[in-house]
Amino acid sequence: MKKTFIILILQLLMAVSVSAQGPRKFSPEKFDADMEKFVTEQAKLTQQEADKFFPLFREMHQKQRAVYDKIRKATKQQPADDKACEATLKECDKLNVELRQIEQNYHQKMMKAIPAKKVYDAIMAENRFHRRMMRGWQNPNGPQGGWQNPFNGGQQKKWGKRN
Repeated sequence: MKKTFIILILQLLMAVSVSAQGPRKFSPEKFDADMEKFVTEQAKLTQQEADKFFPLFREMHQKQRAVYDKIRKATKQQPADDKACEATLKECDKLNVELRQIEQNYHQKMMKAIPAKKVYDAIMAENRFHRRMMRGWQNPNGPQGGWQNPFNGGQQKKWGKRN
């Protein structure tokens, strides 16, 4: 009886300590701020270049998000027959082309605002940022601690040059 009582108390204490830490909440504002800081540093953007680049960058992502929402809506439920599947696939193909057109248009606008090399470096930096953040999300108990910025504290894995 004593052993059962002690085990019960220990489990209760463990549950309380785990719940006291609480789940980390995702903050889109913090994510965007961290991404902008990382892109600015990696692409070596000056303050003037960043002031020209990021409004276009945010605008592009806002338009892309609207298209991604349409794709998600179109694929939310599996179509019942081949004809409906074909229509859904055609719609998704059309929307994916629209995504690329948005990207192409904004890349041209960005290259008018800042040098093409800096646009290229910023896009590559954004890709690296997303890959590293996903790596952190895949291992919520790892050194990055879930969604937290994996660029803080030098916690990056050393797997060669590839990021």
